[in-house]
Amino acid sequence: MLKSLLDKLLALFLIILLLPIYIIVSLLICWKMGQPILFRQKRPGYKEKIFGIYKFRTMTNEKDINGELLLDEQRLVGVGKFIRGTSLDELPQLFNVLKGEMSFVGPRPLLIEYLSLYNDEQKRRHDVKPGITGWAQVNGRNAISWEQKFEYDVWYVDNQSFWLDMKILWMTFLKVVKRSDISSSSSATMEKFRGNNK
Repeated sequence: MLKSLLDKLLALFLIILLLPIYIIVSLLICWKMGQPILFRQKRPGYKEKIFGIYKFRTMTNEKDINGELLLDEQRLVGVGKFIRGTSLDELPQLFNVLKGEMSFVGPRPLLIEYLSLYNDEQKRRHDVKPGITGWAQVNGRNAISWEQKFEYDVWYVDNQSFWLDMKILWMTFLKVVKRSDISSSSSATMEKFRGNNK
């Protein structure tokens, strides 16, 4: 498929071009938060096939007196908060694109535990490869509800085109520059999806 080929060629070009940034971010994480530098987590992709998504680590491993990890907002500080706010944490996903597991544009790959919570319409978000950015991300990202996100994801599945992808990439660039919609209205990260209200 042409989109897949273009994705891989662009990913390879950007990995080479951005190599100095990969090195700088890796050194910052190692210096301020220690190992590991990368965060890897299993996510469902195209047709719900499971793959490992890569991100730069942005949270510390600090725990409370009971040995439990602190809340996300307590662990997302300093250099991690900067990396998340500038979306630099997403850069390692270029390797997922290079491997053919992701595209530049598509519904974001979410947690495996959500698969059983989707209704039939929401499951259609897996009819295309997941993306580094998507229609939901440029229309609210973490500042909108889960139901709204899924509506945007399915709309993209039904309306995807080269020109729509170009529009989404441009809108993503503007969002990153403005650093908007990084967090939800009530926490440092998006609250977990717990199922549909209807």
